[in-house]
Amino acid sequence: MTLSRPEARALLESHGLRPKRRLGQNFVVDANTLSRIARLAAIAPGERVLEVGAGMGALSEALLAAGAELRCLEVDPELVELLRERRELDQASIILGDALEFDLDELCPASLAPWALVANLPYNVATPVVLRVLEQAPQVERLLVMVQLEVADRLAAGVGDPAYGAVSLRVAYHATAKVVGKVPPTVFLPQPSVDSGLVSIIRRPKPLVDPGVATEEEIFVLVKQAFGQRRKMLRRSLAGVLDEACFERAGVSPTARPEELDVAAFGRLAAAR
Repeated sequence: MTLSRPEARALLESHGLRPKRRLGQNFVVDANTLSRIARLAAIAPGERVLEVGAGMGALSEALLAAGAELRCLEVDPELVELLRERRELDQASIILGDALEFDLDELCPASLAPWALVANLPYNVATPVVLRVLEQAPQVERLLVMVQLEVADRLAAGVGDPAYGAVSLRVAYHATAKVVGKVPPTVFLPQPSVDSGLVSIIRRPKPLVDPGVATEEEIFVLVKQAFGQRRKMLRRSLAGVLDEACFERAGVSPTARPEELDVAAFGRLAAAR
């Protein structure tokens, strides 16, 4: 169902390829890990799935075996050629493109919703890819992504967690997120120097703050400014933007620090301006 480490090495060598560090290419070569990802993704037969960063197609095979109607996006043209030659992937649509630039409505049309996204994301683009999908592709209703463990913790963190920050708030605005597994470096070719984490992200039926109360832009202008000086109390980091009366109307202490506030509290602050 997937590529073993020797098979992956041989496939790369047969095409004269080596993993490209600049693209963050670390390929999963462990069947148990791939089966685990497919199981946690809970793909139903016939479900439309987008895979970002298909690599050599090992996860693609597992998703096809689960019955996915699969579209694979890959930024490396040499790997796209390799993917299109693999008969095991004949049922998948292989697309050359960058997930940070590709038109998401073209990639996963809203007319064919709902979509799921399942991916082993390169560490260097993981956070912007997740945020772009959440913010620009509402037709993608859930995501199961493998990312650097530190990033996984940040995506899923809540108030009071050490990893909680602006990224956590941006995810929470649109979705619920949970770290559902840890993956060691030994399952990759080549092996990274850090552990990875599996994150399940489920889109909310509507944003956590009603746009009629405060828009996403209004909220995250405050979030960005507050976390830009996260060690300071809000009355200092947001000085010139909010006055004491705004804090009182929002029911937020001006002596609080940004990591003490959830999305709803930032929404009240934005509405109180």
